[in-house]
Amino acid sequence: MSASGGTKAIVAALLANLSIAVAKFVAFLFSGSSSMLAESVHSLADSGNQGLLLLGGKRAQRAATPQHPFGFGRERYIYAFLVSIVLFSVGGMFALYEGYEKIKHPHEIEHWYWPVGVLVFAIIAETFSFRTAIKESNALRGKKSWKEFVRHAKAPELPVVLLEDLGALVGLVLALGGVGLALLTGDGVWDGIGTLCIGILLILIALVLAAETKSLLLGEAAGIETVQQIEAAAVAGDTVTGIIHMRTLHLGPEELLVAAKISVRHDGTAAEIASAIDAAEARIRDAVPIARVIYLEPDIYSAAEAAKGPDREATPGGPTPPSAAH
Repeated sequence: MSASGGTKAIVAALLANLSIAVAKFVAFLFSGSSSMLAESVHSLADSGNQGLLLLGGKRAQRAATPQHPFGFGRERYIYAFLVSIVLFSVGGMFALYEGYEKIKHPHEIEHWYWPVGVLVFAIIAETFSFRTAIKESNALRGKKSWKEFVRHAKAPELPVVLLEDLGALVGLVLALGGVGLALLTGDGVWDGIGTLCIGILLILIALVLAAETKSLLLGEAAGIETVQQIEAAAVAGDTVTGIIHMRTLHLGPEELLVAAKISVRHDGTAAEIASAIDAAEARIRDAVPIARVIYLEPDIYSAAEAAKGPDREATPGGPTPPSAAH
């Protein structure tokens, strides 16, 4: 996985979550706190999620095959989607179940110093992990807001780690609040309420991750700035006079497919046009290095045809022609 995949942030989160999971489970054994049990499962699930992200990055590096001619770059999206499923089922649903059981059958927290001490340790560890993720993300997001970065990032790993770490920190505060109220009031129901809040939080984060990675799995176009760079590079020659229409598609976070119909001079010879296309492809790759697969189709620009607008029936996902409706 490339550096833009946030490997450093993933490893930092993995190490933090593994140590925290062990500490939380020990605290649960000594205190009987359901918040601690839910949080230990949450941290264990997060550790597995980071393992999935690393595995997805590794498998995405496989060379293209005849059966998969565009490579395996989208494996990173698949494993990121699996992370959202694990976070929803193992983290969120388990916490909801554990919280319900605690409210239904509350019991006093024993050896309160175990859960409180572990939660403080976990907050410190997660803060360092979150700080690493923020630092790695700042190198990529530029002037985008955090919301825009999460929604439009083509590499899924950093948004996943960011949301996981944010959810972990908020969950730890909720767990600390639940344990604290249970100790102050002597009523174990508060511990269960804290656990329910953790479950709801994890499910909400999982749904956001699922929605974003689903969009990547379906196939997203290049960003506006990238498209403008491609257009400017394509028409920088004498023979290529313009772009009639163009489609882009991310085959992976660092792999972009570019397909365009370009306008060429009507009096150009076949050799001149072929040379111009080769030159345009070279310029596009220089301007946008992730443009790995480029298909340029030469055509003569027609104002009359352009005025008709795009042919939706010839576009993937467009209206189904009447003859193919049944």
